[in-house]
Amino acid sequence: MHALPLALMAFLMYLTGATWQGLNLAGRVPPKPSLVRSCGLLGLLFQLPLATSLLSQGNSFFPDLPTSIVLASGVAVATLLAVSLFKPVLSISAFLFPIAGLSLLLAAGIPNHEHSTNSAVGMTPDIALHALSSAMAFAVLGIAAIQAVLLGFQNHALRHHRLSGLAKSLPPLTTMERVLFELIWTSLILLTLSIASGFMFFDNMFAQHLAHKTALSIIAWCILACLLAGHHWLGWRGMRAVRWTLIGYVVLLLAYFGSKFVLEVLLSHG
Repeated sequence: MHALPLALMAFLMYLTGATWQGLNLAGRVPPKPSLVRSCGLLGLLFQLPLATSLLSQGNSFFPDLPTSIVLASGVAVATLLAVSLFKPVLSISAFLFPIAGLSLLLAAGIPNHEHSTNSAVGMTPDIALHALSSAMAFAVLGIAAIQAVLLGFQNHALRHHRLSGLAKSLPPLTTMERVLFELIWTSLILLTLSIASGFMFFDNMFAQHLAHKTALSIIAWCILACLLAGHHWLGWRGMRAVRWTLIGYVVLLLAYFGSKFVLEVLLSHG
């Protein structure tokens, strides 16, 4: 099955859900969380065969850049849909869904590079635990990053007495901030599991093109841990929490996709 038609269908579903949620945040249409979740779920259903197809094409345990993009965006959307059942985070879909859809179109257009370096490595339960915790940590922190941007926008609007439009449609500032730190705590726990399982189940975490990923993941962990410690003991909040969250996410983004982009896109065209 061709990747591009699947990516286009998923993109249309994500765009539909994001458009409705965006119009709701702008006060143009009433909230319809079931519609937004249904569009997200349909997008995931179109994304699933695309992810399966990309995984079946590779010879290596470590997925290449297109496969990683598809898996990461799918996990992020699935995580958001699940969390939105318990926390007021569905407004994030107005921003996450288009990113997920565009990432699928990008992945469908990137040539799929096969690697045989680790072809002998099987997907054992131990490795599956490491891969799942890594993907979940990245997905939850990605959601936290968007939450941080919205919190920063809301904080700025309140400071300048411009509470209208998007800022007025969001949950109260205290709720937004509480949810942000809950997401950061969850991401830190998952990232801890990812790093610990990596050291336990891989012979050398600073080999096999994993050195940069390991180092940057540890740096991201330290950033999140410092933010949570500062929040608990020093009362860090507001824009400081926003900045630290975004810095941690960028570092983790570089850890997961930086070398893949350089090796598989830049150097392959060089």
